[in-house]
Amino acid sequence: MESAALSQIGLAGLAVMGQNLALNIAEKGFPISVYNRTTSKVDETLDRAHREGQLPLFGQYTPKDFVLSIKKPRSIIILVKAGAPVDQTIAALSAYMEPGDTIIDGGNEWYENTERRMVDASASGLLYLGMGVSGGEDGARHGPSLMPGGAHRAYLNIHHILEKVAAQVDDGPCVTYIGEGGSGNFVKMVHNGIEYGDMQLISEAYDVLKNAGGLGNEELAEIFGEWNRGELESFLIEITSDIFRVEDEETGNGHLVDKILDKTGMKGTGKWTVQQAAELSIAAPTIAASLDSRYMSGLKEEREEAAEIFKKEGLKEEINNVSAVDKKRLIDDVRQALYASKICSYAQGMNLLRAKSMEKGWGLNLGELARIWKGGCIIRAVFLDRIKQAYQRNPGLANLLVDPEFAREMVQRQAAWRRVVGLAIQKGISVPGMSASLQYFDTYRRGRLPANLVQAQRDYFGAHTYERIDRPGSYHTEWSKLAQKARV
Repeated sequence: MESAALSQIGLAGLAVMGQNLALNIAEKGFPISVYNRTTSKVDETLDRAHREGQLPLFGQYTPKDFVLSIKKPRSIIILVKAGAPVDQTIAALSAYMEPGDTIIDGGNEWYENTERRMVDASASGLLYLGMGVSGGEDGARHGPSLMPGGAHRAYLNIHHILEKVAAQVDDGPCVTYIGEGGSGNFVKMVHNGIEYGDMQLISEAYDVLKNAGGLGNEELAEIFGEWNRGELESFLIEITSDIFRVEDEETGNGHLVDKILDKTGMKGTGKWTVQQAAELSIAAPTIAASLDSRYMSGLKEEREEAAEIFKKEGLKEEINNVSAVDKKRLIDDVRQALYASKICSYAQGMNLLRAKSMEKGWGLNLGELARIWKGGCIIRAVFLDRIKQAYQRNPGLANLLVDPEFAREMVQRQAAWRRVVGLAIQKGISVPGMSASLQYFDTYRRGRLPANLVQAQRDYFGAHTYERIDRPGSYHTEWSKLAQKARV
C-alpha cells in the first residue's frame, strides 16, 4: 500500500465513545482507520462518516488489515471495556504491530493495569499510553478533555492530533502530557471522583430547594439557569437546568425527572478514588459521602420499607411544611452552600492527585490539570480557571481552601452554608455531601482538635504512646493505675 494512502492513526472499539472520537479525528482532517470485532459497527461508523461530511474515515474488518492500513510509526487508540477486553484487543492487534508503534488505551482503566501493560508492550518494543477521555458522547464528538500518560515519546508522536481533537479554551487545547506510568488513568479516575461529589452536591441542592422550599421544576430550571450565569457556571449546572424543563413524553403528564427511579448506577471509578484516598491517608469525605449515597440509593426496597416502619412508629415528615421558609433567602443560601461545598470536593481531589504524584514521582502539574478540565469534560466549570491561577500563584499550595481568594470566599459563604445544612437536618433531608464538606472545612480550619483524647484512649488500651504539646518525644502513661489512684 502506498504511504500516501495510509491513515495517520487508527481506532479500535466502535461503541458510542469510540465512534464519536473517530469521527472527531476525521473531521479535524486526520485520515483514520477504524476496526471493531462486530463488523456491523464498522459499517455504522462508515455510514456516519459519509453522512456527516464525507469524512476521511476508513473501515477495516480484520486486525491485520486494520494495523497495516496505518502509517508508521503506528498509533492506535483502543476504546473497549476495561479489564480483559483490553488485553484481548491488545493481543489481537500487537501481533501485527512493530517496534516503535504505539497503543493508546482511552478507557477508564485501573492505573496499575496500564502500568502492567506498559511493561508487556515494552518487551515487544511497543510504546504505550493510558489516556483518560472525559466529556461523554458529545465531548468525544466535538472536543473532549484528554489526559494521556505513559511514554513521552508516544505522546510526541500524536500530540498534533490530540491538540486539534481536544476541546479548545482561551488558553489552549484541553490536553497535556500528564506524566509517566499510569498517571493519565489515575488523573481521570480522580476527575471522576470529583464528578461524583459534584453531582451529589447538586442533587442535594435540588432536594433542599424542592422539599424545604417547595419549589417546582419550572422554578428550579430558572434558578439553575441563573446560577449558570454566575460563579457556579459549569456543564453540570447547565444540564441540570435543562433536565428540569423536559416533560414526560411517555405519559404526556408532568416532568420526566419526577418519573425516574431514585437509584443511581456507577462504574467503579468513584470507588477506586475513595480506596486510593484511604491508601494515601488523604481525607476525601465529600467524595466518600457521594459514593455512600449511591450505595444507599441502591437500597430502594429497603428504604421504602423503612419509611413505612418509621411512619408507624410516629416519625412525622417535616419536609411538607414550607410556609415558614423565606424562599428568596433559601435560594441564595443554597447557591452559596453549593459553591463552598464544591470547592471542598475539588480540593480533596487535588490533594489526592498531589499525594499520588509524590508517591510515584509523576510530577503532576495541578494548575495544568485544572486548565485542561476547563473544557470538554464533565466537571468543566468557570472556577477551574481560578483553581489554575491558585496553583500558579503557589505550586506548593497545601490545600485549595487556604489560597487567599478561596479562603476569603469560604469565610463569606460559611454562614449561608450552615443555615442550609441546619435547615436540612431540622427537616430530615439528608445532605451527606454538603455536611461532609462543611465538616471538612470546620476540621481543617481548627488549630486544635479533640484528637488528643483519641490518642489518650489509644495509649490507655494499647500502649500506642502519644506526643506532648510542650516537649518533644513519645510518651506512655499507665492510665488505669493513675486513674485508680485519683479516685482514692
